[in-house]
Amino acid sequence: MILADEMATARLGEAIARELKAGEAVCLSGPLGAGKSTLARALIRALTTPEEDVPSPTFTLVQFYEGARLKVAHFDLYRLASAEEAYEIGLYEALDDGAAVIEWPERLAASLPLDRLDVEISLDGAGRRARLTAFGAWKGRRIEP
Repeated sequence: MILADEMATARLGEAIARELKAGEAVCLSGPLGAGKSTLARALIRALTTPEEDVPSPTFTLVQFYEGARLKVAHFDLYRLASAEEAYEIGLYEALDDGAAVIEWPERLAASLPLDRLDVEISLDGAGRRARLTAFGAWKGRRIEP
């Protein structure tokens, strides 16, 4: 999927939010500056309010949000030293109660959630390219930005 600009990345986040259900994760990977936080912010605002303050959880590791239909936790795992640390910051509890958006999911190695949508964002000239891969409950769903 081609993401020509930041608005296209935000529209993808909104489309994913429409499909996201409790117990599911959206795993965002790509280099620094690829648009992971932009997509996460749009997804969270689609579930909460357009004015929701959505800071990057780079230093806090996780931020929790109460959406009208779904709770969502936003994780930034960049600073994790091991996959076991994800247990300590509440990743699996967040999936019990709601959904999770996970930046830097490769830090989880083999401990990735089973019901997840992997979104790999890469730089493509002035725009971005997103590759979506569905696992578990996400299989068969279409994301239409």
